[in-house]
Amino acid sequence: MYANQHIEQMDRESMQGMQLGLLQKQLRWAEEKSFFYQHSFAKAGVKAAEVKSLEDLRRFPFLHSNELHQIDSLDILTLPISSILRFTHMQQMAGELLRLYTNGDIAHNVEMMTRCLVGAGITNTSVVALQGDLSDSRLLDVQYALEMIGATVVPMGVDYRQWLRLMELVSMDTIVTTPQLIMQLVIQLQAQGKNIIDFPLTQIICMTPTGIQNPMQRHIQDRTRARVFNLYSSAELGTAGMLFQCEARSGQHIQEDYFYPEIIAFNSDMPVTDPHQMGELVVTSLQAEAMPLIRYRTGQAVSMIEETCSCGRTLRRVTTPFSFG
Repeated sequence: MYANQHIEQMDRESMQGMQLGLLQKQLRWAEEKSFFYQHSFAKAGVKAAEVKSLEDLRRFPFLHSNELHQIDSLDILTLPISSILRFTHMQQMAGELLRLYTNGDIAHNVEMMTRCLVGAGITNTSVVALQGDLSDSRLLDVQYALEMIGATVVPMGVDYRQWLRLMELVSMDTIVTTPQLIMQLVIQLQAQGKNIIDFPLTQIICMTPTGIQNPMQRHIQDRTRARVFNLYSSAELGTAGMLFQCEARSGQHIQEDYFYPEIIAFNSDMPVTDPHQMGELVVTSLQAEAMPLIRYRTGQAVSMIEETCSCGRTLRRVTTPFSFG
């Protein structure tokens, strides 16, 4: 199933043409509206108007994670506060991070998340629990996307006593969670003399904030006997929907109409051009309104898969070292 078949099965030439138009518009927007990007572009001697191809993006400076934690969020912001619909404050190991969203940003995130969930097999007959704090914007996007699909949503919160009660009350088939929270649920059930495998849970969607690969995936699968899908939910990206696994689970599809990906050689500024060669994933937002990300270095080691997936999606995929389904 597809949430947006037109985009998810778009041919490569049409996708690249659309990406170029979106990229040119995004760079102009950042250059005109953002104090940070005005100075960053000027310092690098580049201008948005000079971009005539996707390859021209390589002339623009990288944005590193530590910069995002050091820059005042209002310096990146492209709009007045009156245009902001949602604020999210997150405390990371590198420091605090403030993400701001317009109505359009939220709509884009919900659209991406809808594709993620449909790609994992969620339908209007699914009963999906949300384990976590709904003050997290990324989890709110999941709730809105589930409601768009028509699935039944069960907010579980962060109190383990509520988790246990809801597990008894509702026959949920899916849980959206983090690796740490799902293992806490397993342990709390065990403390009550219960086993999670005795519940009708068939799949777990893990939001992993620190990496594309979920290091606990095999352990979670063994303990729950459920299929595990992963969503890279980096706080810096402001969304958990940039990448998603389809039911084929052969790499993770890139939302190419919202993010333009590059693979950069490790400890270098040089692009990786050889197919399937590993490098660092660098992404540029294509439709962000409040806080664009231009050439953001994710720190994630990936290789690119260009071939059409067995699920029928033409969206390119990334795969990580030691990936497994």
